[in-house]
Amino acid sequence: MADVAMFPLGSVLFPHTPLALRIFEERYLVMLGRLLDDDDPQFGVVLIERGSEAGGGDQRFRIGTMARITNVMAGESDIHLIAVGGTRVEVSEWRDDEPYPTATVRELPTLVWDDALTPLRTEAERIVRRVLSRAAEYSEVKWDPNIELSDDPLESSWQLAAIAPLGQLDQFRLLRSTTVGGLLRELIDLTLAAEPGLTATSDDAAFDDALMSLLDDDARGGSAEDQTDDSGEADAETGDDPPPNG
Repeated sequence: MADVAMFPLGSVLFPHTPLALRIFEERYLVMLGRLLDDDDPQFGVVLIERGSEAGGGDQRFRIGTMARITNVMAGESDIHLIAVGGTRVEVSEWRDDEPYPTATVRELPTLVWDDALTPLRTEAERIVRRVLSRAAEYSEVKWDPNIELSDDPLESSWQLAAIAPLGQLDQFRLLRSTTVGGLLRELIDLTLAAEPGLTATSDDAAFDDALMSLLDDDARGGSAEDQTDDSGEADAETGDDPPPNG
């Protein structure tokens, strides 16, 4: 176990995946200044569970990834850095947040590649690139669907998890994988489950809302026009025009 500098973020960092950061908070500028004195500057990245990146006071998940700094560029009032994800770690104990967050961490086992997983990895890449490409037709996506991946099958498996158009909690589930096979299978399942929402048009959403409204009316026993009082007259509370739907 070792005490390391930590950088809680609103995003998941995967092994073998680049990370670009703009550092402007004083505490992280202090952290970076100290790290750059090391021969191999690294810090841990964990996903914020509740709270925001700036200001502190956040709650954090305990599984994260070490980030190795590869490039630093100084601006007028901030610093831009590039890092790459390395080993996965688990926080055993959070230390002081002053002057910047630190934690005692233990390294998690590295996943082991098996050549028998090659067809599964190929299928995962096909699905991730297809869904990412379709999602790009409807909204802006973070990664280019044609982005080049590592030739190493284990590294590219992690990179596929990184570029998949998933929410942060789904990506965190992938980061916790204990086998490559489990990682790839869950990646396929989560990506396929996310596809309908990523490719829905406004017309689709309007249709879904209208359908849900009809189902709600049926569950309540019919629309307002069908509900009558004992005299057979339609029940109406006021003479006002009814509010518009949606």
